[in-house]
Parts: sequence; C-alpha cells; structure tokens
Amino acid sequence: MPRYAGTRTPVRAGGSTVATELDPSVNEPLVAAHVDTAEVPSAAWGWSGEAPRLFRFLGWFFAAFLLVYTIGNHEGKVEDLWLVGISAGMVFLLVRDIIRRRKPR
Repeated sequence: MPRYAGTRTPVRAGGSTVATELDPSVNEPLVAAHVDTAEVPSAAWGWSGEAPRLFRFLGWFFAAFLLVYTIGNHEGKVEDLWLVGISAGMVFLLVRDIIRRRKPR
C-alpha cells in the first residue's frame, strides 16, 4: 500500500473529500504524482516528460532553416514572404518564451 492513503474521509455535515493525509504506519516511498498509463502510454517506460531545451533548439534551428530556403532559383517573391513571415513568427514566439522564463511568476 502506498504512503498516500487515497481513501475518502467524511467532512462536516455528511460531505466527503479525498484524503490528503499521510499514513504514518507505512514506510514506503511517497508517490508524488501518478500518471495513468492509459492516458500517457510512455509512462510505463519510466519517462513521460517534455524536453523544453530540445524544443527551443529545434525552434531556432527551423527558423534559420526556413530563411535558407529564400536562397534559390524561384522568381516569385510570394514564397519568400511566406518563409520570412513564418520564420519571424517562430522567432517572436521563441523570444517571448525567453522573456517569460526570466520573469518570476
């Protein structure tokens, strides 16, 4: 049985709520968060998180990669406008992310 009881306890006039108290008689490790493997299948393999540093790197990489596509043998400038616009939008989101991470919440 995990340390977190997870049973319902009565509260005042007949109501009930989920217990948040720890069972002191159990010495097993505390389960901080439970991820249901039906919702997140990769949790069964031991890791179901995100890699924010990798995603930020890929964002910068693909923003630059789109700008490289403007060099080519096409004659129309509509393609260039789309590539620069999408790249500028990605850079805007990445810079906004940098600013938001620096500010305390």
